[in-house]
Amino acid sequence: MNFESIDDILNYAIEKEIEAAEFYMELSEMESSPSSKDSKNALIEFAEQERKHEKMLINLKTSSEKIENYHFKKVTDLKRSDYIVDIEYEKGMPFNDILRIAMKREEKAYKLYNEITVKVDDDEFKKVFQILANEESKHKNILEVMYDDYMAGQGD
Repeated sequence: MNFESIDDILNYAIEKEIEAAEFYMELSEMESSPSSKDSKNALIEFAEQERKHEKMLINLKTSSEKIENYHFKKVTDLKRSDYIVDIEYEKGMPFNDILRIAMKREEKAYKLYNEITVKVDDDEFKKVFQILANEESKHKNILEVMYDDYMAGQGD
């Protein structure tokens, strides 16, 4: 990946957010049984979260002042996704497996942006990648908490 400008970075990230929102919406459409209503609603919520990220990135793109005003939020990494393996979606799979897929996706995005942050020299580029990593970290945390809550509800 070669980024020549902040716009290149943001365009790439926007594409990834759109892709993620579509992924979650497709999963929600596949979850059609009455017993999967909660998982379907959660997947729709994930898609909405990705759309919020997309809008945030578009706002960052339209004003460099907003990049400077971004407030980082310290996010606790529960590291749940660090200890699970990648799995592929299968129709009708249990909700905890769907959460595992989602956690791994967010973990990978978070790690990607952190790795790129270390490799770029331009301070403004670094800040944009730090913002992106921070946003993915927030989403990963939400999913890990949901996973913990879901598993606790299952008696695990």
